[in-house]
Amino acid sequence: MAEIKVPELAESITEGTIAQWLKQPGDLVEKGEYLLEVETDKVNVELTAEFSGVLKETHKESGDTVQVGETIGVIDEKGQASTSAPEQTNAEKVEPKTEEPVSPQNDVAEADHKQRTIASPAARKLARERGIDLQQVQVADPLGRVRKQDVEAHSVQAPVKQVQADQVKPAPKASVAVQQEQPGKPIERIKMSRRRQTIANRLVEVQQTAAMLTTFNEVDMTNVMEVRKRRKDKFFEQHDVRLGFMSFFTKAVVAALKQYPLLNAEIQGNEIVMKKFYDIGIAVSAPEGLVVPVVRDADRLNFAGIEGEILNLATKARDNKLGLSDLQGGTFTITNGGVFGSLLSTPILNGPQVGILGMHKIQLRPVAIDAEKMENRPMMYIALSYDHRIVDGKEAVSFLATVKALLEDPESLLLEG
Repeated sequence: MAEIKVPELAESITEGTIAQWLKQPGDLVEKGEYLLEVETDKVNVELTAEFSGVLKETHKESGDTVQVGETIGVIDEKGQASTSAPEQTNAEKVEPKTEEPVSPQNDVAEADHKQRTIASPAARKLARERGIDLQQVQVADPLGRVRKQDVEAHSVQAPVKQVQADQVKPAPKASVAVQQEQPGKPIERIKMSRRRQTIANRLVEVQQTAAMLTTFNEVDMTNVMEVRKRRKDKFFEQHDVRLGFMSFFTKAVVAALKQYPLLNAEIQGNEIVMKKFYDIGIAVSAPEGLVVPVVRDADRLNFAGIEGEILNLATKARDNKLGLSDLQGGTFTITNGGVFGSLLSTPILNGPQVGILGMHKIQLRPVAIDAEKMENRPMMYIALSYDHRIVDGKEAVSFLATVKALLEDPESLLLEG
């Protein structure tokens, strides 16, 4: 017998929550095959089998919290897969079903069919919360992979009674419970994921521990948009990645951080840690909530390098494939609420960082060119939230003014490497 233990997940993570077992007791397991999915504070991790055999038993269920090093199941290395239905009670044995002959081969084929169901972690989590059998979900992916949108579409079509009937075993730690606390007023209770709880706790912690303040400015995006329009086709031909706005903003932020280094620092006890590197976090909306993957050494990357890295991280975030190494150690963060239509906001610090830049929607507004002339220009409000404990207002305002000046003269960003 071989014990299944929770491996080391990351340096600072000691526990997780079982999102779903991908194998059930009696199933054949090959070494290296996925056994279960564990949800941690930052990412979901699919754990693999270290031995081949048969999954004999599991000690923890979906929704249970598990510790690193804890035994959560057993693999029988010499066992054989179950090829019959679960053991029947005496009452069930009195009148066996005779409608169709059931062969062991058919049972094995059916079990193999269930094992072949491929779904993204977000799809599995949503299906688990809504009590949906993934095998009943119609998929659009030609390879048969179930995605979150497939589960959502199935959920809309399925009657509520059927969803409740599918929830055979109550799982209070992970299920969706529909109650009526007031007559005629239906509500839905959804268990917060571990990641969402962590996001909530960290945001509240930042507001309670940092002296956070926000300053604003606006950027005339005319020149950036003109350069982008003029260069984007050739840029794509040369680098196979599109020229977006994020590379301009990342370059401008790095240049401003070099002039105002306290915004690239953090507080540790009674010391200020000045960071001499520029790992820029880019906030991304993922299926499980907001994540901030990090573009490493952004000061050493050209426009194509930044755009390629952002594309790679954003794709991994949407597919729930980010690793812990993708999320740790950023020195400053950029968040773009403009992609959702936000005109103005006050971003919250991504602790322990002391600065975050908020981008917003580009919108035509009348701008005074001189005392007598006005033009409609594509304008963007930008916001800098900062920790006033180590960053003074003068420095914060100057930082934001520098970002504005660099973006309004985008050719100057080429001098930043």
